[in-house]
Amino acid sequence: MKQIKQIVVFKATPEEVYDAVVDAKKHSKFSQSKATNNAKVGGKFTAYDNYISGENLKLEKGKKIVQKWTSTDFPKGHYTEVVFEFKKQGDGTKLIFTQNNVPDENYADIKKGWIEFYWKPMKVTFGW
Repeated sequence: MKQIKQIVVFKATPEEVYDAVVDAKKHSKFSQSKATNNAKVGGKFTAYDNYISGENLKLEKGKKIVQKWTSTDFPKGHYTEVVFEFKKQGDGTKLIFTQNNVPDENYADIKKGWIEFYWKPMKVTFGW
């Protein structure tokens, strides 16, 4: 199992970046696919037309999100932990992202997928 760690800066407030991840309508907009989220601790979520699913473990508005996360490509019943930490940086937000327990065979695709399917479209949404 491997860990993915990525740091991304967005031209938006920590609350706006947080909302892009947890708010189903905003998530669907940047991802151009269906997302759902019962945005409370213990709430279930899906993203990218059910390719991703999981549960919210910790939600601190504008500060931190911890989720139990799986994809249809993972071995059946395998979950990873994803952590989004939001830090104000100048007029924007530094996102420190960590994903733990990534299966070795999925590592390269998942690592690239965060950049292509999350960070790039989110930057477009926020005007970068």
